[in-house]
Amino acid sequence: MSRVLIAFSSVDGQTLKIGRYIADCLQREGHSATLMAIGGKEPVQIQSFDKVIVGASIRHGKHRQEVYEFIRRNRLGLEDRPTAFFSVNVVARKAGKDSPETNPYIKKFKERTTWRPTIITVFAGRINYSKYGIFDREVIRLIMWLTNGPTNRHSDTEFTNWDSVERFAKQIGAISVHKSCNSSARLSEA
Repeated sequence: MSRVLIAFSSVDGQTLKIGRYIADCLQREGHSATLMAIGGKEPVQIQSFDKVIVGASIRHGKHRQEVYEFIRRNRLGLEDRPTAFFSVNVVARKAGKDSPETNPYIKKFKERTTWRPTIITVFAGRINYSKYGIFDREVIRLIMWLTNGPTNRHSDTEFTNWDSVERFAKQIGAISVHKSCNSSARLSEA
């Protein structure tokens, strides 16, 4: 079985929660999974892993800069093995914006980097108003009001489809490990 790195950038914890779930799914299948926060002080040795997953949340309409820096610094290692990318955003809660081909943040990600993971997917995130500072809470409430989402200041709404997360983990686990993997046809998880 393979050794899988799950490198994540999470602001409010939902991307970390998804990363942990992916790790659990992979470990149940016999793989070794290691979670690592992007931007941490520990340097990562991509060469120690057979596969790499990068997960990133959206904040203020974009993925954090540290995600792009991680990709830039580890570009050769990422291109030399099977990789996957998942974005976590609340826009993905809506039909028509819940696939890699239709999600605006995945489109922006592809425009901003030339790295092409073997698998790209998107998961709907979570709105937990009690965890936000006043500015973020009110900005998110306004966006939710404009997009017919939850606006109650006391609500905690999780939109993540855990069956989709498990399918994604199984898809990662099933990828064979060989150097030409990223030159093969790209797969996507709807």
